[in-house]
Amino acid sequence: MTQASPTIDLSSCDREAIRTPGSIQPHGCVLALSPDGIVVQASDNLARYVGVAPEAALGRTLADVIGAAAAAELAPEFAGAGERPSFAATVRLAESGAFDVLVHRYDALLMLEFEAVQRTGVADFRHLYPLVGNFLQQVHDTDTVETMSARAADEIRAVTGFNRVLVYKFDAEGHGHVLAESNDGNLPSYLGQRFPASDIPRQARELYASNRIRLIRDANYTPSRLVPAENPLTGAPNDLSFAALRSVSPVHLQYMRNMGTLASMSVSLMVKGKLWGLISCHNAKPCHVTFDKRTACEQLGQILALRIESREVANELQFRLEVRRIMVSVLGGLTQGANFIENMGSVFPELLHFARAGGAAIIVDDRIVSYGDTPGEAQLRELIGWLQVNTHDDVYYTDRLSCEFPPAGAYRQSASGLLAMPISRIHKHYLLWFRPEFVYTIDWAGNPHQKEAPPGAPTQLSPRTSFASWRETVHGTSAQWHPGEIEMALEFRTALLGIALERAEQMAELAEELGRANKELEAFSYSVSHDLRAPLRHIVGFSDLLLETAGGGSPEKQQRFLTNIKESARLAGKLVDDLLSFSQMGRASLRPVQVDMNELVRSCIDKLSLDVGTRRVEWHVGDLPAVVADPTFIQLALYNLLSNALKFTGQKDPAVIRVEGRREAAVTVFTVADNGIGFNMDYVHKLFGVFQRLHRMEDFQGTGIGLANVRRIVERHGGAVTAHSAPGQGATFTFSIPHSS
Repeated sequence: MTQASPTIDLSSCDREAIRTPGSIQPHGCVLALSPDGIVVQASDNLARYVGVAPEAALGRTLADVIGAAAAAELAPEFAGAGERPSFAATVRLAESGAFDVLVHRYDALLMLEFEAVQRTGVADFRHLYPLVGNFLQQVHDTDTVETMSARAADEIRAVTGFNRVLVYKFDAEGHGHVLAESNDGNLPSYLGQRFPASDIPRQARELYASNRIRLIRDANYTPSRLVPAENPLTGAPNDLSFAALRSVSPVHLQYMRNMGTLASMSVSLMVKGKLWGLISCHNAKPCHVTFDKRTACEQLGQILALRIESREVANELQFRLEVRRIMVSVLGGLTQGANFIENMGSVFPELLHFARAGGAAIIVDDRIVSYGDTPGEAQLRELIGWLQVNTHDDVYYTDRLSCEFPPAGAYRQSASGLLAMPISRIHKHYLLWFRPEFVYTIDWAGNPHQKEAPPGAPTQLSPRTSFASWRETVHGTSAQWHPGEIEMALEFRTALLGIALERAEQMAELAEELGRANKELEAFSYSVSHDLRAPLRHIVGFSDLLLETAGGGSPEKQQRFLTNIKESARLAGKLVDDLLSFSQMGRASLRPVQVDMNELVRSCIDKLSLDVGTRRVEWHVGDLPAVVADPTFIQLALYNLLSNALKFTGQKDPAVIRVEGRREAAVTVFTVADNGIGFNMDYVHKLFGVFQRLHRMEDFQGTGIGLANVRRIVERHGGAVTAHSAPGQGATFTFSIPHSS
């Protein structure tokens, strides 16, 4: 008997109460029990199976309705009943024979579903384990998703006896694509064809995700209503989401009839927690699948979903690994030079490979550099203007640019797909990838754009009446952007911004160094004009005096003139040597090794012994920790500090000089302290400048380069140097060397 088909507006499908139909399929009956075991609801076909009218069953115990023996057989299963139906027992009722009884607890009721079965014995699940085991052996790690799906379709058709079993996957827009099919030839093949997303409304998808298997035994059935119509415990329509006998939408039944299938079964394929696809079984005639076989099919579906997930995860990892490898290669190329545009231009081939694009373009303010198949420069400028106004995310992408930006229709052959990445938060800088148009055909199972029934059609329902193959050619789109590519693009953008920031910091450091170099140059100029000119003037002056007294002066006077000339020449030479040494400090490469600082200090003190002469100097050297540093440079720095300490304690008797060291969390710190003349802290900022002296040349000789050398050496090791003092109270110099230097 064909179910009456009301006129239904398909636009209301999403609002249809498919979870609360108020009825069940008639190949079984339902009894709903209250928590105290009293029958409070029954299907109106109860008398057909049990011999008791539904109204007469209400208010009675289960034993009163189905007999004490059957009720006693079922009762032990009630305590463990959950929201999904579980097999309780196969019971025999005197009026109608054997029934598989499923039990689940939901919507405040304990639902008992009685499915009539033809066999005489109980349901046999023994074949389930070998079936699952055989399927696992057939599916290999190297199989494609299509191959695994085909094996599953064959197995499920063998278990159920359906004419046709399809395995199809939903695409991003919800269209179903048939990946595999097992068909005995009684129904047309849909292999490779697509079913539009509108065939399965949103709420039906949600129900597929909750209840993983659904059987429709006969699309021409007349539903059996629940009595009373509302759930007596909640006062609302019963939620039959997990009921195996739940009646389905009349629209869907008409859809089945239009397709020529009178029985169907669907097994949900859940991958990564989402509805990935369906195993859809069809039969030309009504067909019942018992619970034990449905359980076997559900298990096969779960195994297939797990293997699909495993395969997709492996494919996804491989894909992301390859994209990341290319990204790292591109980033490596971008760090080779200082000019960003030139760097990007040098890695254009890798950039195309990175995004599987046909063309790429870089826009830096008004400058445009493109590579491969891209729109023209004027078109690029127009596109950038549109992007600036209409996109504000870190990455914008589309596989149908002309739909969102109509002028792009003029160059859809080269740029139907766009991945746009702003690479500056301030300026108009963009990196664009273009994908060419990908013209393709879709073989639909019926024209998805003609859902309305034609005039004069035998039914007023709008499900498609034709499922004949209908081919559609799609223009204006590109290959879709893979989620992994979008994620990698975001990482790439972050890395680019990091490189840009690093470059900015490097430029700032260079500017700082340049400023320091300018100051040193100024100091050098001053030294040349003053410090170095003074001894040269002395040499010239005493030479003139020597010439004037030649032949007539006293030997003692001439000897004194020669001594002054020699001393001035020595001082000039010392200045030139120190300048050369300071210059080398900035150019020579560091060769860090483990340095024994105790030994280094001892060697410096030995070298200073000639300067000590008869003075009383007390050296107090603590146990100094070792550091990783260039020993030559560190020795020079130490020598300068100790030499300074010795020089500025010249008026002390005894001179006391202390050298100490300690390890801290990230650095090793050394101090050189003396009890010398000290200095005013107001001028400490000049202390480490080139040719800067805080005392008169006549009082303490020196070129003013020693402490500048110390700072340059310590900073080249990544450390810092400071000084503290007060006039007449000595001075303490502290420098640190990082552990990682």
